[in-house]
Amino acid sequence: MSESSILPVRGRAVRPSGRHRRPVPSHLPPEAPALVLTTLGDGSGVAADLTALIRGDNPQIEVRLVGLGEDGRELAAALEDAARERPQDGTAAVVVPLLTGPHPVADRLVAGAVAASGVAVTVTEPLGPHPLLAEALHIRLAERDLARADRMRLLNVSSPVDAVILATVGGEAAAAEAQPTAVLLASRLTLPVLVASLDSAPDPAAAADRLRAIGAQRIALSPCVIGPEVDTALAEATAARIGAECADPLGAHGLIADLAARAYGSVLAAG
Repeated sequence: MSESSILPVRGRAVRPSGRHRRPVPSHLPPEAPALVLTTLGDGSGVAADLTALIRGDNPQIEVRLVGLGEDGRELAAALEDAARERPQDGTAAVVVPLLTGPHPVADRLVAGAVAASGVAVTVTEPLGPHPLLAEALHIRLAERDLARADRMRLLNVSSPVDAVILATVGGEAAAAEAQPTAVLLASRLTLPVLVASLDSAPDPAAAADRLRAIGAQRIALSPCVIGPEVDTALAEATAARIGAECADPLGAHGLIADLAARAYGSVLAAG
């Protein structure tokens, strides 16, 4: 195997549009790449629930879930195992990080594991930005009565809140990547939406001050995180600190499972 054939390919794949289009073909050959989902931590909890959803919706895919742990060794071993079951001249696996945006720690662990494995794989971009991500955030807000459940706003019906802070983790790069999702969410809610970070700049308190300066009194914090990448208490504590109410993290939502399958399917379509 040549050196160029084992280097990971990372790029933002074009994802199919349309709610009812199948993200993955219903039939795949036995040598089709494995879908390897990666997550911070040990792969339990929310990540395991998402994996079960993806397997249930896509029985034609070999789906593996690997927690990155502290060193990514389990991911390297899983990639080597997938390669042993597939032709040497093909892609052994498509690695899909269960993240909504870039994350320095996860990105480093994934890159190191792929390099250590020496396996031909494709590593996809995180799951956002995407319209389905904005839809899932909207649903989580509505579940806590922080947004109207439907998209149609009537002029004589007030919103439960005046503005939303979309909260990310992963540093300033993740906050920047979340801007398109914030625009999509603002369009759905017809409310101002600002991005802030739970672990870096821009600061949620500064975002709250900006929103109050334009007249927003009731503010909701919407965690744009799946779950394993942040302490679940951090978002609630941040919301309390800035006088905002807090939605739940995205968690094992069906739309997040769909996004992961789409990321895999788009790699197959591009190949």
